[in-house]
Amino acid sequence: MAKSKAKAKAKTTAAKAVKATPSKRTKAVKAAPPDARGTGTPKGTAPAAKPLVLALPKGRILEEAVTVFARAGYDIAPVLGDTRRLVHDCGPLRVLVLRSSDVPVYVAHGAADLGIAGSDVLDEEGLDLYEPIDLGIGRCTMIVAERADIPVDERSQMHIRIATKYPRITRAYLARRGLTAEVIPLSGAIELGPLTGLSDRIVDITQTGETLRQNGLVEVDKVADVSARLVVNPARLKLDGSRIGALIDALEHAVG
Repeated sequence: MAKSKAKAKAKTTAAKAVKATPSKRTKAVKAAPPDARGTGTPKGTAPAAKPLVLALPKGRILEEAVTVFARAGYDIAPVLGDTRRLVHDCGPLRVLVLRSSDVPVYVAHGAADLGIAGSDVLDEEGLDLYEPIDLGIGRCTMIVAERADIPVDERSQMHIRIATKYPRITRAYLARRGLTAEVIPLSGAIELGPLTGLSDRIVDITQTGETLRQNGLVEVDKVADVSARLVVNPARLKLDGSRIGALIDALEHAVG
């Protein structure tokens, strides 16, 4: 009878041990990384590279950029489809569609790896970006203009006021010319400045000069030629140089 009690006690102890201790396979599944558990990337397969993030400005440059990238072998045409969408996945590229003035900010802060921005925007922002290519698109001219019927004598007039979206560039222009003027920053409808008496002149960009003519303004000087540039975040170029370098090479051949 003592032997029977001993056997029963041994069976109970063994059952408790089995219940309390998980099997080796269970331990392996819990400890294994996601790839070994049958989820995520299969074991032995390299994870897919994240797409490069490309920031593009809305408007005319966006359409021209699609053509240039197509010649370089990158299809980003979906950005021209649904204009309400701001993020478009285009194979190896994820495209953000932004205000032109925001493109260099996104690239400089690493929210985008690279982007396209006009040289006017880049000169005005003055951010630390790598500019490997002049894409030759979005061409226009930054000019100084005044009313045709009230010309400004910049040497004798004591106080000249200039309205512009580009105060930094305008001040640099004045310094180069050795002129003194009050710079009035505006965000739009720059041509109204001289028409309303707010300013004597404006500094703005023009493509054909038609808007100037329609508002009775004439160009009196050129500040700079403007075109769109590819800009790259310097840190991202170091970290992902092979892919970004390949894209730069393809675009160089495309605009060649």
